[in-house]
Amino acid sequence: MTADDTFGRLDDDDYPAYTMGRAAEMLDTTQGFLRALGEARLITPLRSAGGHRRYSRYQLRIAARVRELVDHGTPIEAACRIVILEDQLEEAQRVNAEYRRAAESSAPPASA
Repeated sequence: MTADDTFGRLDDDDYPAYTMGRAAEMLDTTQGFLRALGEARLITPLRSAGGHRRYSRYQLRIAARVRELVDHGTPIEAACRIVILEDQLEEAQRVNAEYRRAAESSAPPASA
């Protein structure tokens, strides 16, 4: 990978650019919290050649949402489930909107 390729990927939300230490620092949490999210299978960080966890911005947003719920007293397992359900709901709404647009564009014009 060239330097140009690396710089181009910095805008990619799925690019695993952050080490566990940096991710924990950014979220103001512990590395154990991030490990717990991995154990709950909410996020699966990629691994570097040396086996170190690397997180993407997308994964950090998910972790931040869980952290917010946990900070308000929700157990981590429940917070992970809530985030998963929120994500599934958002995807279902997106798909429904696409179907609605497709149906509206293929519907015959209403007669007056």
